[in-house]
Amino acid sequence: MRSVDFFCTTNIPVMKLMMYIGNDLIEAVPVNDKDLRIPGYLGKFKRYLKQKYDELLKTSQEPPEFLVCNPEMKPDLPEGGMAG
Repeated sequence: MRSVDFFCTTNIPVMKLMMYIGNDLIEAVPVNDKDLRIPGYLGKFKRYLKQKYDELLKTSQEPPEFLVCNPEMKPDLPEGGMAG
């Protein structure tokens, strides 16, 4: 009988909260996708990142932008690449 590692066999999506300033990715932190609907859940991560990068934000001309996504998801592209 072959043993199977639980984490290798499940396909749990890894969601990330990403903080950008302009086109620069500053940091991406993992978030639990099941808790995204809880009021204030993402806010605590945003506050943490804003505090952590306070000096950088003071010198930036642009405000930070936040994006939540699964960076491991790949778009389904038609065969032959993108039509243009």
